[in-house]
Amino acid sequence: LVLGGGDGMAVREILKYPSVERVTLVELDPHMTTLFSTSPMLRELNHDSLRSPKVKIVNADAFSWLENDDGETFDAIVVDFPDPTNFSIGKLYTRTFYELVERHLAASGYAVVQTTSPLIARKSFWTVATTIEAAGLAATPYHAHVPSFGEWGFIVASHRPWRLPAALPQGLRFLTVQGLPALLDFPPDMARV
Repeated sequence: LVLGGGDGMAVREILKYPSVERVTLVELDPHMTTLFSTSPMLRELNHDSLRSPKVKIVNADAFSWLENDDGETFDAIVVDFPDPTNFSIGKLYTRTFYELVERHLAASGYAVVQTTSPLIARKSFWTVATTIEAAGLAATPYHAHVPSFGEWGFIVASHRPWRLPAALPQGLRFLTVQGLPALLDFPPDMARV
């Protein structure tokens, strides 16, 4: 399940794994998914991910969709929303929202949440971690330098604590097993508050 991400970039990365059987993309803006599935330049950018037969696009508000869905569970959930700047986006960062995510996450599944910069918006980043924990999920915060954003934060949420893997999938360009611990290390200027 991908919530937000109507540009198809997260879906592009997910579809790289042959074991993925299906992807449901819930994107509020139908113009976004139409643009990124019809414009030749944008289709090339997202590797035509939104036209894959494995992908089901639902143009709906993610909060309402999760609330009204039949309780389907997903092995992986990617939450890719803009930072909360108004009420309609802010509701996607509440305990109620993360409780809905928890309800749709398979028992052995993982969700990953884009959370903002732990360096620039430190309190906001750690508020998201605390809110996810309040919803009953284990939260594993991590950060990485993203060239177009700077130091950026994410949280792995799950029903059980996440553990460092002993191996990673083949073909990754930047991530190594040896480099993983650095992603979980928050220096004093990014430490939990």
